[in-house]
Amino acid sequence: MNEWYSTELCMKLTTLLLALFISHIVTAAPQEGDLAPNFELQASDDEIYTLAQFRGKQPVVISFFPKAFTGGWTAQCKALRDSDREIKNYDVAYFMASTDTLEDNTDFAEKNGATFPILADPNKTMCEAYGVLSARGYANRWTFYIDKAGVIQKIDKQVNVREAGKQLVENMDALNFQQET
Repeated sequence: MNEWYSTELCMKLTTLLLALFISHIVTAAPQEGDLAPNFELQASDDEIYTLAQFRGKQPVVISFFPKAFTGGWTAQCKALRDSDREIKNYDVAYFMASTDTLEDNTDFAEKNGATFPILADPNKTMCEAYGVLSARGYANRWTFYIDKAGVIQKIDKQVNVREAGKQLVENMDALNFQQET
């Protein structure tokens, strides 16, 4: 009887701990309406950026992607590059971000004519803070739209790589992000 009780108690405790762990993972990722996590990362333009440097000044758009030099990322980068004029009509700080090294992101930006900084997060701290890290260790292809106050206004989890530039402009317009004058 004691052995059964001990096994039953262990199973219940394990279930409770697992439920707490899973709920922590689910609630740890920021949601729309939450304050966006700060970051400090170097980008393909050799600058170091933080979210805090834009707070109170301008909205920030961060488009996460899985891996440089892949077909999907190449198509997405080119779609964004091709929409550069329309994107630059908005008063926003715009970044791409991945778990790639700074060297890989810089090489990729140069090869594909990226006109925007690509943040390098090889330690995966930003990707974890934003809840975009997949089970395989790469960032999910999600885009975060953050207002001037640092609040997440939209998380687009349905990015179409070939239409990424057009989607970005449509979302900024729908969110009433201010256009340059």
